[in-house]
Amino acid sequence: MTDGLMSKAATMEIPINGTGDTGSLPEDDGLEQDLQQVMVSGPNLNETSIVSGGYGGTAEGIIPTSSGLHPPHPSPLATGDEATRGIAVEKFDIVKKWGINTYKCTKQLISERFGRGSRTVDLELETQIELLRDTKRKYECVLQLARALTHHFYSLVQTQHALGDAFSDLSQKSPELQEEFGCNAETQKLLCKNGETLLGAVNFFVSSINTLVNKTMEDTLMTVKQYETARLEYDAYRTDLEELSMGPRDASTLCRLDAAQSHFQSHKGKYEKLRADVAIKLKFLEENKIKVMHKQLLLFHNAVSAYFAGNQQQLAQTLRQFNIQLKTPGAEKPSWLEEQ
Repeated sequence: MTDGLMSKAATMEIPINGTGDTGSLPEDDGLEQDLQQVMVSGPNLNETSIVSGGYGGTAEGIIPTSSGLHPPHPSPLATGDEATRGIAVEKFDIVKKWGINTYKCTKQLISERFGRGSRTVDLELETQIELLRDTKRKYECVLQLARALTHHFYSLVQTQHALGDAFSDLSQKSPELQEEFGCNAETQKLLCKNGETLLGAVNFFVSSINTLVNKTMEDTLMTVKQYETARLEYDAYRTDLEELSMGPRDASTLCRLDAAQSHFQSHKGKYEKLRADVAIKLKFLEENKIKVMHKQLLLFHNAVSAYFAGNQQQLAQTLRQFNIQLKTPGAEKPSWLEEQ
């Protein structure tokens, strides 16, 4: 019976040993965290489909008597009471279904953790998911370091600007050292200008990496979380169906078996759809990541190399190549560094 229930496409059922080990599969963050994830999606009691009169039925099914008298129309108060009762019944059903689903998923999760159950595993897909999580952690580290570099270099540019102003002021007040102070003032101003240009390139690099990590990758991981929840539900209802299949076949059990089969097929379809969605998103994410990082790493290399080589023209050309516009002096908006 089990073989007929399991999808044979890219998944398999992995038995769990007495210690809860699944072999080469990566461990989850913890049982407590997983239980919280199961419980976090409570029932939505704000959405109901009961309309006025839905609970008590309508008057269309009433057959008029031979005397030709028509049934009395329900009063607005009675209709309102029926609607209220209907909404209450539907909300109760929602809570009941959520409670049953949460119980089954919690039971399945604990069973997996303590080695008394099995879980469905797509080894290739879960390897890709774990690789994405590891990549995201490393890119977050790069992003943090790039931001630190930006702030430190901004402080350097500000210091160079202040030093240039000090040299310029002294060149006017010290006739005997006017030329020396003047040369140093011009040098600091040039360094400051080139530094601001480099900051524009580095800020563009930081902004692009931030979008990739905290929007694109995060969106894919949100779908992964939905997939993992669907996998747990699928295994929970699969286990429930298998247990019923091994029991007696009386009239009551057959009725429950039909209901379990229906629930299983529903969760199986949801699981397979989300598995396909995750596979597609991972594929497009990898393509997008390569495209974005190829451009950003080239920008970062060219800008930093041109700055420290003192090649002002090459530095400016790099910004034009990547269509980076620097903030014009005197603009009212705060600088990009102040906004971070």
